[in-house]
Amino acid sequence: MNHIRPIALCVFKNNNRILVFEGHDSIKNETYYRPLGGGIEFGESGEAAVRREIMEELHSEIEGLEHLGYLENIFVHNGNMGHEIVMVYDGALTKVGLYEQAEMEVIEANGERIRVVWKSLNEFGEGKSILYPDGLLEMLK
Repeated sequence: MNHIRPIALCVFKNNNRILVFEGHDSIKNETYYRPLGGGIEFGESGEAAVRREIMEELHSEIEGLEHLGYLENIFVHNGNMGHEIVMVYDGALTKVGLYEQAEMEVIEANGERIRVVWKSLNEFGEGKSILYPDGLLEMLK
């Protein structure tokens, strides 16, 4: 995959916590966290993409969607190089019960099951849990 992938993510900041999925890189033996969202399709705005992805993943709409900025993410995951331009948003889930769920299981479009958790921003940083994409933690502080 040697192309740049545009993606849109939403952090859903709430009481210094953000909603993230837990991922694992088996080659680096690394557990990491990333906000929910996904690829922006051709002809789709970043806002439309993040709304679509959150509806698919959490069956919730988003209120008060706010664009926070852009990040460039060049990375290696499971031995494969990736390059993303990331549109970062914040917003509020209309399904308010999701704020009370410490942990959820979400089924991706490809059938993969992922663990989604609320994590405090204090849990990320040097020597702590890893938050991707790089630069996101600084953007949120």
